Amino acid sequence: MAFKIVVQSEDFDMGSEVEKIRTLSPSIGGIVSFCGLCRSEGGRLSALEIEHYPGMAEKRIKQIVDDAASRWSLNGVTVIHRYGTIKVGEQIVLVVTASPHRREAFDAANFIMDFLKTEAPFWKKEHLVDGTPQNWVEAKDADLHTQEKWQKIRPQK
Repeated sequence: MAFKIVVQSEDFDMGSEVEKIRTLSPSIGGIVSFCGLCRSEGGRLSALEIEHYPGMAEKRIKQIVDDAASRWSLNGVTVIHRYGTIKVGEQIVLVVTASPHRREAFDAANFIMDFLKTEAPFWKKEHLVDGTPQNWVEAKDADLHTQEKWQKIRPQK
């Protein structure tokens, strides 16, 4: 399996990344891509400030990708996560999975994204439109519950 893991401040080209993974193998039958954007949270948010633990973030993402590869038949995975100040509407994270079958590509992409949200060492601070100081964003209970669901599911390869 080929994989690409990048943590960067620069934006990325989603179409280019999907095209790169598409050409990895003639046995690819499905590609799933997910691009997470900075949302406005009902107009109150102007940006997110994202910090990470350099070196450890990449290492943990690789462990998540390796876990996904042990669960599903994957031809390739790309994970790009940005850090720095991300304005509303800008891209934050890209997950692309390629597999011989669509279901495996979908499940692996969901799995990787769910674990990125709860396990990768990234921290988010909200910047509000009105300038009110904000705290760092905490993990949501729903994200933790989803992570627990994956612990119970181990598909047959």
